[in-house]
Amino acid sequence: MEARFLAERSIKIGSKAPDFSQPDTKGKMVKVSDFKGKYVLIDFWATWCSPCRAENPNLVKAYHKYKNKGLEVLAVSLDDTKGKNAWLKAIEDDGMPLIQVADLKGWSNDAAVLYGVRAVPQNYLVDPQGTIVAINLKGDNLHTELAKVFGN
Repeated sequence: MEARFLAERSIKIGSKAPDFSQPDTKGKMVKVSDFKGKYVLIDFWATWCSPCRAENPNLVKAYHKYKNKGLEVLAVSLDDTKGKNAWLKAIEDDGMPLIQVADLKGWSNDAAVLYGVRAVPQNYLVDPQGTIVAINLKGDNLHTELAKVFGN
């Protein structure tokens, strides 16, 4: 609880995005700092979250539009060990070519705690220098912000 309170006060636009490392679907560790020099959208989601699943096609559309201009999407699942198969199936079902990671600790996901995530979907747009430049971009707002960053 204390970690989430501290995150709430320090994770904001203009602050440095905290680095974390989590395994991808094949067990390879992925870090936020791996994306230095690119824009990265850190997206917290879960398979059991209907609004998350509804937003996934929008994320995929944005990714395809801007990936060649330097956008990466790091999708952090808040599924737990019992939900691992559902997580892998959702990635396939939703056609998500995004970088997917999870420590399978559910709401106790280390990255979610670090970022003070208390609801999903939740995301953070991080610039090439590692600074948070936008928070909670969804729907048309995601495309509007990315168009500002990358141009149409």
